[in-house]
Amino acid sequence: MNRIIRVLLIVGISFGSLTVQAQSARLRAANKQFDNLSYLSAVRAYEEFLRADKKKDAAESQEALTKLGYSYRKLQDTRNAERIYAELVKGYTDLDSEIYLYYAQALAQNGKYRESQKMYSQYGEKQGQDLRGRRYTVSYMDMSRFYQDSSSYRLSSLPINSRQADFSPMYYKGGLVFVSARDESGVVKRVFSWNQTPFLDMYFHSDTNQLHVPNADVKTRSTSAAVLGGGAEAKEMATNEAADPNQPLTKAEIFSRTLNTKYHEGPMTFTRDQNTIVFTRNNTSKGKAGKSSDGIKKLKLYSSVNSGGKWVDIKEVPFNSNEYSVGHPAFAPDDSKLYFVSDMPGGYGGTDLYVVEYNNGQWGTPVNLGKEINTEGNEMFPFVDANGNLYFSSDGHEGLGGLDVFFAELRDGIAYKGVQNVGAPVNSEKDDFGFITDKYRTTGYFSSNRKKGVSDDDIYAFRRACKQLNILVFDSKTGSPIESADVRILRNGSNQDLRITNVDGRAEICVEANTDYEFRAVKEGYALNSVRFSTLTQSAKPVLSVSIYLERTESTLVRGVVKTEVNQQPAAGVKVTLRNEKDKSEQTVMTGPDGGYEFNMKPGAPYTLTAQKDRYATKRTQYNKVKKKDKIVTDSLGLYGVGDVFQLKNIYYDLNKFFIRADAAKELDHVLEILKEYPQMQIELRSHTDSRATDTYNIRLSENRARAALDYLVSRGVNAKRLVARGYGESEIVNGCIDGVNCSEDDHQQNRRTEFKILAVQ
Repeated sequence: MNRIIRVLLIVGISFGSLTVQAQSARLRAANKQFDNLSYLSAVRAYEEFLRADKKKDAAESQEALTKLGYSYRKLQDTRNAERIYAELVKGYTDLDSEIYLYYAQALAQNGKYRESQKMYSQYGEKQGQDLRGRRYTVSYMDMSRFYQDSSSYRLSSLPINSRQADFSPMYYKGGLVFVSARDESGVVKRVFSWNQTPFLDMYFHSDTNQLHVPNADVKTRSTSAAVLGGGAEAKEMATNEAADPNQPLTKAEIFSRTLNTKYHEGPMTFTRDQNTIVFTRNNTSKGKAGKSSDGIKKLKLYSSVNSGGKWVDIKEVPFNSNEYSVGHPAFAPDDSKLYFVSDMPGGYGGTDLYVVEYNNGQWGTPVNLGKEINTEGNEMFPFVDANGNLYFSSDGHEGLGGLDVFFAELRDGIAYKGVQNVGAPVNSEKDDFGFITDKYRTTGYFSSNRKKGVSDDDIYAFRRACKQLNILVFDSKTGSPIESADVRILRNGSNQDLRITNVDGRAEICVEANTDYEFRAVKEGYALNSVRFSTLTQSAKPVLSVSIYLERTESTLVRGVVKTEVNQQPAAGVKVTLRNEKDKSEQTVMTGPDGGYEFNMKPGAPYTLTAQKDRYATKRTQYNKVKKKDKIVTDSLGLYGVGDVFQLKNIYYDLNKFFIRADAAKELDHVLEILKEYPQMQIELRSHTDSRATDTYNIRLSENRARAALDYLVSRGVNAKRLVARGYGESEIVNGCIDGVNCSEDDHQQNRRTEFKILAVQ
């Protein structure tokens, strides 16, 4: 596998237990290549050392075999890694426990699951604190769960794949940006010492329509793994791919000559408007490589913005470090968070997944995603779909071998249903990673080295056949189909999509395997009703059906959407409760990606509608006694969240003044209303100036302006302890009117503004 961006994240292993003594010249030469991370050269040197003298010292032989096995492991040559680890386990007894782990992993990657299970069991006996030994021993007793949905998938190798590594695709403007080690100039001028392959750059193919998977049944073909330095011939392995092996390479262009350098770049992610990129790159400064204290070039994340078609303003994210790597970025669908990978101290394993808040270009503090996601192994290559759910690759969760792709439904950042293996054929015994998809996982792309296993990452497209379910809605009295009824889809207890029935009273969805569904039908003039459906058991029928019968009612239908006030986007994961204040009964639902909710409200009773979510102010709406004639009530709820920043658009100041103008007072009265509605809310009043005058003067002026806003609110009855006033001077200009730029008075006035930021809620 030529995935350098991955292997640079994991470079450490201790060989301190090996005997240190005078070494032969051949062994010293091999160790020098190994210490320099030149694993291809180290393999050749160790193989030569082991062949050269059959009477060599046993301790030297063990050291050479241990480092040779580790070198093959780093080169992703699983056949030879298995060969070397088998020789170690057979010939030596005083082995570190990791040898049994690496042997088990190599066996699994070569499809030898029974033998792998035995090695995992031995590893578990020697290293009881690492749960992988126990988990994999149990998992490999029954492999069927990895193949439950495999017949639904069709795969195809993409024509953009080259002879070098191609991996980690990402959607961009109707095409794909991806990472490649290709050198399209025809002359390889720079190679990476790790495995003697070109450095990585970002490339772009502009039209995914040219890369679609054919609908016809795919054919399997066999390949054999390349070997290096000896070893058994690989067994045949079906790849389930439809691409012609002789197809010409589809042209892909360099994504950006500004972003690509002579070092490694990629993987990457884009904001929703695709005008900001965050990408992985070797630690560099002004074109020179930086190193950690142990001499390793770590990975860092960099951001850039698109201006006039060019990527400019390249800068590091603030949580980079010279001492550990961060990489593999993935934005949440609303750009509020960035997921990434790091081996920073304090993690659970080799590399862990982290999340950091992102708000108007400002970064929060990274948070580890926790032990539900992260293991003693390596988690990497995150991707978040349009529903806000997480895909990632791991060699620590139970899988088919190497890196497998996993899925986790997130609620408030927690994988509340655990982690699911996506299964075959997306996953194989080799490394599978860099997975991206649509919100229904019907189409998408991923990377794998399944074809040969050595220096051979390719990008694959997939299409998943629809297991169709018809949801039929009828009038319970007449039996007639009900047209234009809303069908709310709940998956594993949480709201998802909303479908509308046609003239036949039918709505259609594609159901997923191993999932519990609830379908709730909603129609004005009818009482809500629902039906449950599960795919935990398989059905051979190509099309399935469920029916929902609705009864006429005098109840009122309450429906709406929960949105975040800061950007007016639908809010998922919000607990919405409708409470009948007369009989104290409650109805509760958790919002999905569209933020929607629906309830029945009986007439003649007062109700309270409440929306709750962690780190957001609780929103309550009161309804008086509803009359029978009120058939439907529509009410959208807005949530204020910690960290949200709101610009008070009408608060401007005269030049060099800080008193509150009449137009500003009206806007501050709006803030006053918010603070009265949420008596526990604390805010920061943030004032800014234009760029004229000195920095010191502007800081003082902005502090006075923020204080004036604070004094105004205090004079209207707000407790001063709930308010913080801070001046930012000219440090956050919004329109480019910085020192030396000629701007109109109206442009300058846009910078003389006040914002408020929510610091705490309850």
